[in-house]
Amino acid sequence: MSSIWKTSIRFTLVTTLLLGLAYPLAITAIAGTLFPHQASGSLVLRNGKVIGSTLLAQSFTSDQYFHPRPSAAGNGYDAANSGGSNFAQSNQKLVTRVQGDVDKLAAQNGGKPVPVDLVTTSGSGLDPDITPDAAYYQAARVAAARHMSADMVNKIIAAHVTGRTLGLLGEPRVNVLELNLNLDSLTK
Repeated sequence: MSSIWKTSIRFTLVTTLLLGLAYPLAITAIAGTLFPHQASGSLVLRNGKVIGSTLLAQSFTSDQYFHPRPSAAGNGYDAANSGGSNFAQSNQKLVTRVQGDVDKLAAQNGGKPVPVDLVTTSGSGLDPDITPDAAYYQAARVAAARHMSADMVNKIIAAHVTGRTLGLLGEPRVNVLELNLNLDSLTK
């Protein structure tokens, strides 16, 4: 009986060292070597200072910027409190908020139908991307605020559309932070 216990304890120690320590350290080292930008959080630097990550949405409220999806993470775009609102489609708070957002955006855009991702949160509340439709929907507002032509802004959006991963996974998308930073670099 004692040999079974000794074997069990040895097995537990060996697997703990291999799978709990050696394997995670090896994978971390490989990721840091092969993909240093991604392994470091895909941070975006400006003048040596971290201003965001291409993996996390952040609030942009000025008319000069494209706006991301609404966020239910903490007090909004809070990576420490990632998550959705968990409201059902029938919840009156959700219905009222979405309808208010739709009314506001439609009024700003001559009654055009509002892309759904501009009024609904993602599961994490931190989705950094919007659909190309959502970006083009905001183009007139951004162009007017930046004193640019709508055609120029539309060309910039088109340059930032990322297709499906491997041609079949996900949907075409536009990273809001990268798009806004590109606009800043052109107008400053």
